[in-house]
Amino acid sequence: MPLNTIALELVPPNIDRGADHARDEAHKVLQLSAEAGIAGRIGHVMIPGMIPEDDDRPIEMKPKFDVSDFWSVIHPELPRVHGLCTQVTAFLDESALRSRLTELGRAGFEGIIFVGVPRTMNDGEGGGVAPTDALSKFDDLVANRGVILIPTRDGEQGRFDFKCDQGATFGMTQLLYSDAIVGFLRGFAQSSDHRPEILLSFGFVPKLESRVGLIDWLIQDPGNAAVAAEQAFVRNLAASEPDIKRRNLIGLYQRVIDGVAELGYPLSLHFEAPYGVSKPAFDTFAEMLAYWSPHT
Repeated sequence: MPLNTIALELVPPNIDRGADHARDEAHKVLQLSAEAGIAGRIGHVMIPGMIPEDDDRPIEMKPKFDVSDFWSVIHPELPRVHGLCTQVTAFLDESALRSRLTELGRAGFEGIIFVGVPRTMNDGEGGGVAPTDALSKFDDLVANRGVILIPTRDGEQGRFDFKCDQGATFGMTQLLYSDAIVGFLRGFAQSSDHRPEILLSFGFVPKLESRVGLIDWLIQDPGNAAVAAEQAFVRNLAASEPDIKRRNLIGLYQRVIDGVAELGYPLSLHFEAPYGVSKPAFDTFAEMLAYWSPHT
């Protein structure tokens, strides 16, 4: 069954901040949801499994809560909200990965997105289970098996089709800062019989992005003109006044929804505030939901 959900991404906090900070984050989500008029509409929290990546990451990676530990702290504070997470598979052998997935299932995660090695490594490195192999090896253990979908990446049509052949039930897009996903899904519908659920990812861009560049770093793909255009859009958003920023983000959301709604894919939403949840982010997400949501 499709997840049919609105998922909010919450990054595990640094361990040195302690469990009280994690609980405060859950309370903040409840407060901001209520203030934005979307109380009770978030169906899942999506928790990424964080691993060290490139040395040039704009925000230093410090030791963070494990996905399961973070969820155990915030879950009691978020009534009727379920869990999704990403799991890096490439550094665990089959036995260790099965144990990990069993643990996540018992903790209450309803879907797991299998991801591979960091950008500093090549596919196949890591010594563990490849994400595409995990999709089929653990279909008895994980009902909702997800993959990352990057519509601007070269060769992604064939890559995504293979992942669906292997057993992916849903794809969560990279943060969308163009409507490239529309053409991608239209083309995929013409070339493949697979109709996995698609979690469309939209991210708020605060003014801080102009100084830090975290979103620019997250979506980078050197030499890719389509991504360069998205990076330019992000820079413009970061430098814009709040009302212009919101209008441009809502416009993008509408173009994406209008373009993919009739293509035959089950659709869910994934909202992300890469610099942390905030009132402007929630107000923007609420306006998006007023236009379309999985439950309308």
